[in-house]
Amino acid sequence: MTAVTRELSQFVAGLSYDALPGEVRERVKVLVLDLAGNMLRARHEAESTPSMVSAVTSLGLAGGPCTVFGDAAGYTPPGAAMLNGTLGHSLDFDDTHASGSLHPSAPIVPAAFAAAEMASADGKALIAAIVAGYEVQIRLSLALDPAAHYDRGFHPTATCGAFAAAAAAGRLLRLDPEGYGNAFGIVLSMSAGSMQYLVNGAWTKRSHVGHAAMCGLIAATLAREGYKGAGDAIEGKWGFLHGYAPASDHKKAVDGLGRRWETLKIAVKPYPSCRYSHAPIDGILALAREHGIRAEDVEEVTVGLPEPGWKLIGDPESAKQSPKSVVDGQFSMAFCASVALRTGGFAWDDYGPHLADPATLALCKRVRTCVDPKAQADFPAEMSGSVKIKTRRGAFEAYVRTPKGEPANFLTAAELRAKFDALAGPCLPRERADALAAGLLALEEARDAGAVLRLARPDSMGARRVA
Repeated sequence: MTAVTRELSQFVAGLSYDALPGEVRERVKVLVLDLAGNMLRARHEAESTPSMVSAVTSLGLAGGPCTVFGDAAGYTPPGAAMLNGTLGHSLDFDDTHASGSLHPSAPIVPAAFAAAEMASADGKALIAAIVAGYEVQIRLSLALDPAAHYDRGFHPTATCGAFAAAAAAGRLLRLDPEGYGNAFGIVLSMSAGSMQYLVNGAWTKRSHVGHAAMCGLIAATLAREGYKGAGDAIEGKWGFLHGYAPASDHKKAVDGLGRRWETLKIAVKPYPSCRYSHAPIDGILALAREHGIRAEDVEEVTVGLPEPGWKLIGDPESAKQSPKSVVDGQFSMAFCASVALRTGGFAWDDYGPHLADPATLALCKRVRTCVDPKAQADFPAEMSGSVKIKTRRGAFEAYVRTPKGEPANFLTAAELRAKFDALAGPCLPRERADALAAGLLALEEARDAGAVLRLARPDSMGARRVA
């Protein structure tokens, strides 16, 4: 090993719960709770779930000891990691990291959960493992340059997430630095995630995050058993940073390790859509409240975004103005703006009604999206956006630099719990949901983390929605 691979391996192997700052420990539990709500609802309502569960079962990955959130059955460790990772990202309501331009928890937490159940780990070990994953994933994305990585057609949540999942799982499987070098060398050949899903609203954006969780777990397990991985996996001539971006900066992959905690820069979404849409949604809702704007009064809406955001949710304009599926809606600024104007908010349960609502779809045609120079200047430190709403009474404008949910504008404890309750409520009895939330928010007290995770399995006789 040399340079980056060695430094990351030594960092992860040496990380301990006791060495983590208190605010990092507390933030991890909140992020885990947020992902738990996403996984529970997606198990029963994401349209992609039935085929995924069927495939995992057909592959012989069911019938094991590990937990899939919202599922009464048990699964093998790779099956649980694959399903939970896919579920965590299926609603596109999971957490984000602005400058890394990715979703940290979905590939990392499921791999850590499966490894924790394999190893009968306690809650403190699980927390430290998740932090290890966050710190690896985010730094790798920063080193790649997320915009350049996206331009090559890669989804950094999945590509960087595979390495992070290996880090998290390996921490619980007690790899040493050499073992991490092998795990990273193994997962290098598994790191994938194509942005081609945008062409037809495919479900692969969800599944390749689950794939990253599963591959990270498999790589860590192979390394534990002595399987040899490629050397210099991250910085080598044919390694990750050279192969996945045209001009990566290796120093960013290890900058501030153990001193600057990227975990504290992870944001939680208040709306179930691409994070780039959130600043404009905040602006729309604020203008509507302040000026009494009604959807029927709107003549035109112009939304300004940083260029990477415009590419994802604004271009091509004709397609974004005509969403047909949930994935289309999640990546359509026109749809998100229209729902916000019509409902005074934006919740997961809005997709079904509004994708079939002629008034909402007609309003989409009046939403324009462009690159805003100010938002571009603020990016990537901020995922900012501007809004101009033209009505019969005049035009109203707003600029939102820091959207709700970012660390500097974080959700309150009450808002976080309300989001969890709204997602988990239809899937678990109230007493079980309360116990799960309490267990996750006191995870460091658990002698057996698996016992907490099993609270996410609904009583097979209880009332629940069925996928």
